[in-house]
Amino acid sequence: MIYLDHAATSPLCPEALEAMKPFLNENFYNPSSLYTPARAARTAVKEARETVASCIGAQPEEIVFTSGGTEGDNWAVKGMALAAMAGPSPRRIVTQGTEHHAVLRPCDSLKAQGFESVRLPVSRKGVLSPDTLKQALKTRTLLVSVMTANNETGTLQPVCELAEIAHAEGAFFHTDAVQAVGHIPLNMNIIPADLLTASAHKFGGPRGAGFLYIRRGVKLPPLLEGGGQEMGLRAGTENTAAIVGMAAALKKRTGDMAEEMFHKERLRGLLIDRLLRRGLEFVINSDDKHLPGLLNISFRDADGEMILHRLDLMGIQVSAGAACNSMSTEISHVIRAQNLPEKYAKGTIRVSFGPENTEDDAERLAEALGTIVVQPHHCACGKS
Repeated sequence: MIYLDHAATSPLCPEALEAMKPFLNENFYNPSSLYTPARAARTAVKEARETVASCIGAQPEEIVFTSGGTEGDNWAVKGMALAAMAGPSPRRIVTQGTEHHAVLRPCDSLKAQGFESVRLPVSRKGVLSPDTLKQALKTRTLLVSVMTANNETGTLQPVCELAEIAHAEGAFFHTDAVQAVGHIPLNMNIIPADLLTASAHKFGGPRGAGFLYIRRGVKLPPLLEGGGQEMGLRAGTENTAAIVGMAAALKKRTGDMAEEMFHKERLRGLLIDRLLRRGLEFVINSDDKHLPGLLNISFRDADGEMILHRLDLMGIQVSAGAACNSMSTEISHVIRAQNLPEKYAKGTIRVSFGPENTEDDAERLAEALGTIVVQPHHCACGKS
């Protein structure tokens, strides 16, 4: 089996598993309990918060643990909206057409509560122009939400510049960094975002764990009320094992980041080279600035779902788009927003390499695609 869908989820790294084991068995205590045995669990959560914060240049009190990216995105968008209802704040939220549905759908649902939701257009490669955002913010805006890296194409957005534009117009800025955290350098001393979402299973941690960065001074209403955990912002008994596993995985990925970025991008380049040599006609749907190792590619006059299933029968796992939309055979909203011609759009697949993948994996995928994708009547230009 060759697993090439790390953007969907990543294998649990050994460091995370080892960190989790004690809290899955003998140290089962509630971190909020006051007796002596529970102190180790409480200390583990505290140290995990410090580790996560240090990995992204934040303060520990700016990190709130969540169940993952969807929860974090919903909390950021709906939480800011709820805070705005208490005063004269603007009720306008601006995002882009290629955002994850965990941002788009909360924005749409807020329309019923009197909010305006604006989706800005992107370039053919999926980049939101700073000038486009400037024009959109001529009307008073509460929140701008733009993802750091697209989950389908890997395109990186100029989030620092976009956040500065939002702040200049009095708006808060949130970024969905689920695909970016643990894969590219992120420092909240440099990135002026007010809110940032992350999910552990994207960088070798366990599923069901994530965090929301809330910059000091930003007032976000509690997501869950009850016992007062997570500094009063998210009640509920902490999932100690998942939290420490996430911290261990992020520390590992951050420490190995430079080497892994180079390795994954080299495999991506090798795959593109081999496809070109085979004379296949395709387009690449990401910008030059993209996540290392993620390739969203569209073959002319092909069927992406057919390619995916044929590859699966050959023991190679890739994606036709976002895993959360895997039951849909329609063309992705991201690809549609980037205005890819229909003759290419239907033949789209996403390949995302991980640190354990090899050159042989890339070679075998290229060989398989050369067998599956038949283009007898088109010039072999391999344009991108």
